[in-house]
Amino acid sequence: MIIWIASYPKSGNTWVRAMIAALLYSEDGVFKFNQLSKIPRYPDKRYFENFTEKYDDLHEIKKYWLASQERINLGNETNFFKTHHMNCRIENYNFTNNENTLATIYVVRDPRNVVSSVSNYFSLPINESKNYLLTPRMLGRSFWNPSEREARSLLGTWKDNYRSWTANRRNLLILKYEDLVNNTTKELNNIIFFLKKFIDINTNDFKNKNIIKSTSFENLEKLESEGKFNGAAFNKTKNQVVKFFNLGPKNTWENILEKSIQKELEQNFKSEMEELNYL
Repeated sequence: MIIWIASYPKSGNTWVRAMIAALLYSEDGVFKFNQLSKIPRYPDKRYFENFTEKYDDLHEIKKYWLASQERINLGNETNFFKTHHMNCRIENYNFTNNENTLATIYVVRDPRNVVSSVSNYFSLPINESKNYLLTPRMLGRSFWNPSEREARSLLGTWKDNYRSWTANRRNLLILKYEDLVNNTTKELNNIIFFLKKFIDINTNDFKNKNIIKSTSFENLEKLESEGKFNGAAFNKTKNQVVKFFNLGPKNTWENILEKSIQKELEQNFKSEMEELNYL
């Protein structure tokens, strides 16, 4: 069955994915980017082969969400997947169900900080980035590295995405990006405690310290600068690669956002932000 690592884009999904990859797929807890291949992205074209070739058509892809997951789960193994897709229902088609989903880790970040990260990664003016969070939208190949094989995804708004995954609290762990920054050790322990309910995990203090050190923002940024990470985007206007690991914990909305943008996000996401203690 599947354990999802779900989030809205630029919310810390890759960080959590790296921590879990180092935990599960290394002996010593030292993270290497090739470990991320053990936790691939979904939806991805490979999972819809023999079902359809219309990978950019959401209404075609939706017909095969469950069938593709059933095929993934034929091996009776626990499979981890990263996704930015909403856990939604379109007409009579569910994105996933209890028969295919074992558990979910949802990573959430203060939308006031997501705005500037979206602005950097998608090369958008800050006001357009604000609208990005407020407007339902889809993701596809054109938004990412052209070499990736992502099929069309329904992202929704920041609020839609959060609500879709957290409305049902069955086997759910919510991780706040800010908590990961402020107390990484505690949040890693929370991840381990949660995953031990579903799978066997071998770890110790030495390994956990290596996980925290090797997946720190500073180390991930260093590895990217050395060409060991292929998650960067490309700004066609400036004809340059956009760093994936840009500001990280230094991204503080108080120093970046105009008051009007801040207030608009707070008004639109008031209920969710209060629930998460962002307000």
